[in-house]
Amino acid sequence: MRAIEVRTFGGPEVLVPTELEAPIPAPEQVVIAVAAADIIYLDTLLRAGWGKERFPRPLPYVPGGGVAGTVIAAGADVARSWIGKRVVARTAGGYAAQVSAAAQDLVEIPLGLSFEVAAAMIHDGVSALQFFDLGEVRHGDWVLVVAAAGGAGSILVQLARLAGARVIAAARGPEKLALAGELGAEVVVDYSEPGWNARVRDATAGPGVVVTFDGAGGSLGREAFAVTSAGGRFVTYGTAAGGMSNIDPAEAAARDVRVVNPLLAPPRPKALVLRLLRQALELAAEGTIRPHIGATYPLERAAEAHAALADRRVVGKSLLLIGDQQT
Repeated sequence: MRAIEVRTFGGPEVLVPTELEAPIPAPEQVVIAVAAADIIYLDTLLRAGWGKERFPRPLPYVPGGGVAGTVIAAGADVARSWIGKRVVARTAGGYAAQVSAAAQDLVEIPLGLSFEVAAAMIHDGVSALQFFDLGEVRHGDWVLVVAAAGGAGSILVQLARLAGARVIAAARGPEKLALAGELGAEVVVDYSEPGWNARVRDATAGPGVVVTFDGAGGSLGREAFAVTSAGGRFVTYGTAAGGMSNIDPAEAAARDVRVVNPLLAPPRPKALVLRLLRQALELAAEGTIRPHIGATYPLERAAEAHAALADRRVVGKSLLLIGDQQT
């Protein structure tokens, strides 16, 4: 079968198209013919060799942590009724034409929802719902979403608006800001411009925002923290702007700002992840939220997909499309 393999850590060029043996399901597994594979920023970091202690990747390995597709085989202990079902699964080795997954990790795709949209919700939909819960957004709150045109950020903008919040979206460039506005942001700010966070404070006509969702990290995250009001909540999950935000605990305590970094928390219980994934798919199927799929690539162009994501050239979500199953 066709697959992408990483044989040495490095830049996007180490993503090598190859042919591998098709998987055979273990007793409690299924095999999925992959229609769409999720691409997240973490994939680019792991490919480069980051985070080996927490995310070990023995070489060679097939990247990818989530797929949408059709079950084509089932192990001895799996109900035969799974065969032929359209599913999503968070499973390793997703950059491939076929992948094995534990049957208990499968979530059926709602009727009418495309493989592409389903794949776009596997990580970003789950993460956005979790981050939103951590932010405890209330009706009327000023909410800042940094990296608002990203996969999770664009969904957070929508969730905040649905909750009746007043949303300020921070992103880079007119195309990304336009998307944030279309998704419901009341104010858009280009964070590549000097003094961008002062404009955030000015927009609130007060002490700043009540809730910040920091999808950038680094210096941008620290600048966003500066305009989070006393008594507010700061949920930081970004690493694209030079690592984590690393907020000073003493400063946070002095201002009574609750800082939450889900990246440093223990792994989420599998039952919670599956519940959030089902919820994300249902919201997408209803049309309540919609992921913005900004770029799709055939499997063999995975290196191009990684390069575009790392260079922040993608507006919204990136996917690999595999085979002829797209709907």
